[in-house]
Amino acid sequence: MNKIADMLGADLKGKVCLVRMDHNVVKNGSIKDTMRIDATIPTLIHIYRKGGLPVLMTHIGRPFDKKTGIINISEGDSVLPVVQYLENKFQLRGLIPDCRAEGSSGITDLSPIGKAVQALKKGKVDFVYLPNTRWFKGEEAKDERADIFAQGLAAFADVYINDAFGSWQAHSSTYNIAQFLPSYAGLLMQKEIANLNKVFEPKRPFLAIVAGAKFDTKIGPLSSLIKIADKLILGGVIYNAYLCSKYQLQIEGVTNEDMEAANKFIKDSKDYLDKIVELPIIVENTGIEKRQGTRELDIKTLQPGTKLNYVLDMSAENFARDEIKKVFLEAGTIFVNAVMGYTALYPEGSMAMYSLIDKCSNAVKLFGGGDTIQDFKEYLPGIFAKAQNDPSYYFFTGGGAILDAIQQGSPYGMKPVQMIMRAEG
Repeated sequence: MNKIADMLGADLKGKVCLVRMDHNVVKNGSIKDTMRIDATIPTLIHIYRKGGLPVLMTHIGRPFDKKTGIINISEGDSVLPVVQYLENKFQLRGLIPDCRAEGSSGITDLSPIGKAVQALKKGKVDFVYLPNTRWFKGEEAKDERADIFAQGLAAFADVYINDAFGSWQAHSSTYNIAQFLPSYAGLLMQKEIANLNKVFEPKRPFLAIVAGAKFDTKIGPLSSLIKIADKLILGGVIYNAYLCSKYQLQIEGVTNEDMEAANKFIKDSKDYLDKIVELPIIVENTGIEKRQGTRELDIKTLQPGTKLNYVLDMSAENFARDEIKKVFLEAGTIFVNAVMGYTALYPEGSMAMYSLIDKCSNAVKLFGGGDTIQDFKEYLPGIFAKAQNDPSYYFFTGGGAILDAIQQGSPYGMKPVQMIMRAEG
């Protein structure tokens, strides 16, 4: 049986606890939604209870330009709004080390972290919060620079705790660091993994719903998911590319890369394609700037070679059809990583689907992905508020992490999680 190192059994008294959070909730200098921060609060409280000294860290945005190798440091990607939120919520004093970059290759001087940790030990502040981890040289490196950065961080701490389930990529602060400190899973990490196991050991029938803007980024997880699910529903550009491949349609916005991925998915999954529940009524629009020329079309009536404008939603009518409602209402587990359409213009499809899911009283309902949860919260606030207190629902803090685990075949296949298991021995 898989087991990860549990922070509940760790001796934290008087120890500097370096904690990797997934507080990637800042956009243009403002917090979009506090859900990811709030989800990690039990871990923070436990550290205080056990007498630990928390040094927190997270990434914000994507400041590293892969084409140029330049790390762009800006106030819009600062952790300051997160620190201010924690200070105001708990009446604590936080400190961000004054780490400054020289040139465009990121921060290399870690000495300000040492000074901040000393202030923490002396009780001058209640927590330290490192600058955006992706501002540091080595965080996203694929060579020895990743270990150098991790060793530099480890020099200031006694214990490492990973509570960043959503930060599933093997970066220095999520992966390499666990080689150099006693390492444990945070309370949120443990909770997320426990709920993710419900995808791999589902109450059946298991209905999976996945959408996305790029088929090529989802082909691996989809190829795995279609094998373990009883029914699969697609949405977004993924579904558009699937329709183009299966029915020989041409839909605006579907790229050659999307088509190649869709063709491969259909070919590789030929023995499982009967699991796909097609939503027959699509919503076409002449552009993506505003609603214009909208019409609903039945894919069954379209001839091969038909050219369509942008397909921006699945009609709400789909979710009122008896044969589709039956699939939802009979499900034992429903996993949702999907926005049905381009909700900036057409939220109706997603709203209809989420409303139908809420009526599935016998199902375990697992939601993942920031856009999925945000749209649910924005367009159906009443249902969402009720769902947050409903034990049949679970809202994951990371969508990409779930899909990576599905592709790996286990939540314990994610590299940061493997490092915590390895650390326990």
